[in-house]
Amino acid sequence: MPERLYGIRHHGPGSARAVLRELERRRPSVLLVEGPPEADDLVGWVADPGLKPPVALLGYAPDDPRRSAFWPFAVFSPEWQAIRWAVRHEVPVRFFDLPYAYRLADDGTADSPPAEGPVRPADPIGELARAAGYDDPERWWEDVVEHRGMPAFAAIAEAMTAIRETSTEDPEDLVREAHMRTVLREVRRTHDDIAVVCGAWHVPALTRKVTAKDDAALLKGRRKAKVAFTWVPWTYGRLASWSGYGAGVRSPGWYHHLFTAGGDVVPRWLVDAAGVLRAEGMPTSSAHIIEATRLAEALAGLRGRPLAGLAEVTEAAEAVMCDGEPLRVELIGRRLIVGERLGGVPDDMPAVPLAKDLAARQRAVRLKPEALERVLELDLRRDIDLARSRLLHRMRAIGVPWGEPETARRGTGTFREQWRLRWLPDFAVRLVEGSMHGTTVAAAATTKVTDAARKAASLGDVTALVEVCLLADLADAFPPVLAALDARAAVDADITHLMAAIPALARALRYGDVRRTDLAGLATVTASLLTRVCAGLPAAVGSLSDEAAQELRDRVDDVHRAVSLLSGDGDSTRDDARDDDGDRSRDGDGDGEDLRERWLSTLAAVSRRPGLHGLLAGRLTRLLLDAGRLDSAEVRRRLRLPLTVGTPPAHGAAWVEGFLSGGGLLLVHDDALLELIDGWLADIPADGFDDVLPLLRRTFGAFATGERRAIGERIAGGAGSATAEPLVLDHDRAALVLPTLGTLLGREIR
Repeated sequence: MPERLYGIRHHGPGSARAVLRELERRRPSVLLVEGPPEADDLVGWVADPGLKPPVALLGYAPDDPRRSAFWPFAVFSPEWQAIRWAVRHEVPVRFFDLPYAYRLADDGTADSPPAEGPVRPADPIGELARAAGYDDPERWWEDVVEHRGMPAFAAIAEAMTAIRETSTEDPEDLVREAHMRTVLREVRRTHDDIAVVCGAWHVPALTRKVTAKDDAALLKGRRKAKVAFTWVPWTYGRLASWSGYGAGVRSPGWYHHLFTAGGDVVPRWLVDAAGVLRAEGMPTSSAHIIEATRLAEALAGLRGRPLAGLAEVTEAAEAVMCDGEPLRVELIGRRLIVGERLGGVPDDMPAVPLAKDLAARQRAVRLKPEALERVLELDLRRDIDLARSRLLHRMRAIGVPWGEPETARRGTGTFREQWRLRWLPDFAVRLVEGSMHGTTVAAAATTKVTDAARKAASLGDVTALVEVCLLADLADAFPPVLAALDARAAVDADITHLMAAIPALARALRYGDVRRTDLAGLATVTASLLTRVCAGLPAAVGSLSDEAAQELRDRVDDVHRAVSLLSGDGDSTRDDARDDDGDRSRDGDGDGEDLRERWLSTLAAVSRRPGLHGLLAGRLTRLLLDAGRLDSAEVRRRLRLPLTVGTPPAHGAAWVEGFLSGGGLLLVHDDALLELIDGWLADIPADGFDDVLPLLRRTFGAFATGERRAIGERIAGGAGSATAEPLVLDHDRAALVLPTLGTLLGREIR
């Protein structure tokens, strides 16, 4: 009996149903499926209830896991259903595509991105759709195959034969098909009843009369690389054709529904759509569902379709259930049409030790990987949340960003963390890559961080690794990272680099006890860096451009906050170093006070230097005022100098910007200071005002709305000047703007 060839569409639910019916009707003695033969030993896992589609076969080079490829399967994939049927009925299964070892030996470099199965340049479904007068291949396939429920293997094979007769052959396809025919010849020697499930494109090639000698000539001389295979979870989002997968479909969620819903496809789909909208607080009643169902079926009838398809149910949902709102339609598309389903693999699936350790850690902290993005709130005072935080940070350290930390915390203390989690299929490859650095998550992260510290090109790179060690609790990586930090700091003479390193080190020192991390030795390095900054800052402030002055001002602010943090002083400490019960996480110590004294003495000395850029002079004066090192009288004296007649207005504006960048509340409470700045502004010559306006706008625009309002009220009320009079509105002058205002608003104003 000749073999029976079932030409299918990859991930076509209609093809899956038709293949199952044919296998039940004419049970074969062996099943051949298009796929990598190196994965034959993994076929038996399909019967394991822990292997839940969507899943994918992952093939990779053990010595360079970046060279890898995926073969995805969904529950509605014909290959998946055929393999499940064969395993359930104890029918032998073989993958008979060209071995991946051949492709891996021939293709690309180690830097090439992971492939996802064979990608064919021709689009046979599109060709058939165009021939039938359809402009949408998916719509044609739904009408011809998915909605009719009848096997069409002979007709599809005939159509593919016609297309291939006029198409340019792909050399890769010819090699693959030569191997398929070779396997077929081999299987014919031991089996009489063979079933073949492959892409419809290959059916004409498998029935073509080609000699074994010709096929052998095509395959001759090919090298084999060493490969490994395993099952990994997949997602419907990644299966969608827009994700870059060549054999994908635009609507995997819809195809899942077509395969699993049974009868009443349209109303069941719209019920699910209503559930999506209700979950987001949008009122959707049963009446909406009934009317949307009627509309979808009416649209299908008007268009001559055998059943309402995705286009009809989407249009009906948009019109009836979404009130025409595009965002609601997009929500249904993301949740249902594409879907957010993540597959699973059994715990005892053969995998690299790193992946097994990760699975164990995930179970231990009760953190399940999910395809749907979600927000996770952590309280680091709880042991399980602390363990979750460390795991997520370790995963980032090995290059698997399962979670992204949110910069804005909802709580007020350092005990709070917020993460945005989402598991991607690509992480399976990254875990294989990470396994080259260790067999556990902690060991791999330690090795990666240690190697990064050794290769770090700058002080800033090493400083960032210090925080990684703290956040991920990598105690074994901390000594080499600290040694690298000390070495880089010793040779880096750039004052801005040294200043940039201090804030991260201060955070590590200040909050290390929150994470119960041993940070011995870090205080010495931090104190040494600050000493070098204090020694080098006076020389660094001379002859600065406006851009350089702004950068140095920002660095000074960062270091000042860091020093305040270490000494237990400053607003940042009072706000951030408290837990939710109002307790201090740590008290300032003597070393912190010494550092603060050294830093403030340096700022005081630098602030008195002649020729200092106005931005820095004003900022240092403000910092010293807030620290209690200057009184209001001295500040007003210093302010009068750049605001005197004859001083360029730009210099005075820079001084004011630096001084007030900490906020405008000072002007609300200090009448003398407000009067001084108000008088200076009033005396700026008209020809120089345009030059200083951007600086003034940037300065006062940064104030809080309440601060600006309070300052304006005090100026209007005469608080800013001893001779000021209450503001009197000139109605005649105000009326002059009414015609222009009316034109802008499109109405007459009287």
